[in-house]
Amino acid sequence: MFINGNTNASLNAAEDPESITAPLISRQRYAPNSTSQVALVGANVRPIESLDYEILEDEFFKQDWRSCGKAHVLQYIFMKWVSCFLVGIVVGLIAFCNNLAVENIAGIKFVVTSNMMLQRRFWLAFAVFFFSNLGLTFFAVVVTAFVAPAAAGSGIPEVKAYLNGVDAPGIYSIKTLLVKIVGSVTAVSSSLLIGKAGPMVHTGACVASLLGQGGSKKHGLTWKWLRYFKNDRDRRDLVTCGAAAGIGASFRSPVGGVLFAFEEMASWWRSALLWRAFFTTAVIAIVLRALIDVCYSGKCGLFGTGGLIMFDVYSENISYHITDVPPVLLLGFLGGILGSLYNSLLTKVIRIYNIIHERGVVYKILIACTVSIFTSCLLFGLPWLATCRPCPRDAVEACPTIGRSGNYKKFQCPAGHYNDLASLIFNTNDDAIRNLFSKNTDSEFQYSSMIIFFVTCFFLSIFSYGVVVPAGLFVPVIVTGASYGRFFGMLVGKHSNLNHGLYAVLGAAALLGGTMRMTVSLCVIILELTNNLLLLPLIMVVLLVSKTTADAFNSNIYDLIMKAKGLPYLESHVEPYMRQLTVADVVTGPLQLFQGIEKVGNIVHVLRTTGHNGFPVIDEPPLSETPVLFGIVLRAHLIELLKKKAFVSNPVLASNDSFKLFSSVDFAKRGSGKGDKIEDIELTEEEMEMFIDLHPFTNTSPYTVVETMSLAKALILFREVGLRHLLVIPKLSNRTPVVGILTRHDFMPEHILSLHPMLVSSRWKRLRFQLPPPPKLI
Repeated sequence: MFINGNTNASLNAAEDPESITAPLISRQRYAPNSTSQVALVGANVRPIESLDYEILEDEFFKQDWRSCGKAHVLQYIFMKWVSCFLVGIVVGLIAFCNNLAVENIAGIKFVVTSNMMLQRRFWLAFAVFFFSNLGLTFFAVVVTAFVAPAAAGSGIPEVKAYLNGVDAPGIYSIKTLLVKIVGSVTAVSSSLLIGKAGPMVHTGACVASLLGQGGSKKHGLTWKWLRYFKNDRDRRDLVTCGAAAGIGASFRSPVGGVLFAFEEMASWWRSALLWRAFFTTAVIAIVLRALIDVCYSGKCGLFGTGGLIMFDVYSENISYHITDVPPVLLLGFLGGILGSLYNSLLTKVIRIYNIIHERGVVYKILIACTVSIFTSCLLFGLPWLATCRPCPRDAVEACPTIGRSGNYKKFQCPAGHYNDLASLIFNTNDDAIRNLFSKNTDSEFQYSSMIIFFVTCFFLSIFSYGVVVPAGLFVPVIVTGASYGRFFGMLVGKHSNLNHGLYAVLGAAALLGGTMRMTVSLCVIILELTNNLLLLPLIMVVLLVSKTTADAFNSNIYDLIMKAKGLPYLESHVEPYMRQLTVADVVTGPLQLFQGIEKVGNIVHVLRTTGHNGFPVIDEPPLSETPVLFGIVLRAHLIELLKKKAFVSNPVLASNDSFKLFSSVDFAKRGSGKGDKIEDIELTEEEMEMFIDLHPFTNTSPYTVVETMSLAKALILFREVGLRHLLVIPKLSNRTPVVGILTRHDFMPEHILSLHPMLVSSRWKRLRFQLPPPPKLI
């Protein structure tokens, strides 16, 4: 059974232990678990639960709410804006420091290696390049695997699942944040074909979550104003702002960051959240602008000429005609094909990697080091295949380039010549993008060099992403797409009015649309990145064509990774077969119930023998004429009642004095630390025979549906409101007040199809894909 719900699916799980409780990318078999689902969080398999986004309206909450005055409301609003401001400041500083560190660490490596090449000491240059990459990769994988495995990967699938209502442990801890920063810097600096934009989204979400913890008793942060966000709903909104901040800081794209959070990340959105997210990214834009000005003065070492947040990679007036549209459409179509192929290969590689990762940390380190060794040999060896070209006489930059960045790398070439393939491969990803996007360089690259670079980036980015280090996909896809677009522009040649640099921009957009399936946010990010509004019509066309083409083959890359990890994400659309089922068809039993006045021993027994999060509370005679549903009480609240020993000697209603034992903080959502457990509570035999009046602490307004409601309508309600429990009540009044509880697990296709195998028949497949039935033979 999923997510500490109340129905018991152990019988179904016993038939196929892997069908519900194991992520797809893991072959390990787990014992049937009727209390929670497991998923791959980062690099380790861990149990996951749902988040309590619903406001629990019990009598204690109402009394606490009535005591709040206008001052409390103003403090609450003020703290929301202050939190967004702090998220913007902190994420902006982290993004700048990340870029500063990457550019300097990788820059020193390339400068030393280039100096060795100039001295014709090629083997020593290779040794410096090889061992520096291996050392950086080894450090990144060790610190990730041993300190915070949840920091592995981009973190976007985990954050997206969290904003959908899935609570994966450890993804927002301080250790995860620190490892995400340090691991991302070292891994990107090691020349692995990975990006730092994805980890920045996770970093922004971590910062937002930690600021929204509501203080910490452990660290002495108990200021009462910090307690306002001790609930999942406000923390979810702040994490959404943090995710927007991550993209905004990665590409210096404030509007693109907001749209990315809206289009791809958030499952719930409203105008107030839009305004706060925009404010957060605006703060980031100001912070980055101020810090960039400092670097332009030469105070940041090698930083200042590279990095996507540092410059406008493409800015010139563009003229195009209707005859340029067909090549652009073809570019988008091929980008969709390549994007769907990229997604398919990447998910297969990740599954293979994780099968190996299950054997232990040593295998994780071996895979990462193997990829690093292969990458170093490839990056250093491939430029030797390219022929040296004479420097153009009208070159804007110095040719050949001496040092790290520039369009004309000397590598092994004689004086007055450059190696075009080395200008792309023997460089950082940011500098490679700048070279590909650069204008007035149509004659800079050879056909062979461009196709070699495209194939290398396509496969290296796939094999690099699955290693246990913080790794993003945005920048690798941009590099790969830009090389594909540039090569396409070279093939079109004089038949188009568009230059090769513009085709590189459109190629990056095409592959981004084919892999990530976003449109509006990607369009704005590319426009803010290139600083040219004239690109808007062409980018819109390319994104629409590439996304439409790729959607015919598979889903976007983050949805595929979430599914492979086993994260139970609720989609916004409803499968057609769900309209043929009622909620009674998927709800299973038995159901755990509590009386309004319950014996302490019974509560302790249920809490110790189950892992359910919510329990229906019913009233029976003499408290009511007939059995009625009073509401639902949460496990955490029951544990708090037991801990404070709010007991009564006889089964009678408690007085209002019971409220004096508690404060609103006692029932607030805990932060990233571990909450109280039933095993930690010690009770005497006398106390076990006493009673607890659950009425004041029971949510009296839970969402309920009648058992005949279609599963499709129930799913829409469940997702739109952001529920964790949905009570199912009987249609007839003479039955028990509650039939069962629907949780996230009950809406998962795997669970539904395991209960109703006939849905996979050809007839139901036709319904699912909305195909007409075959003609009947008369």
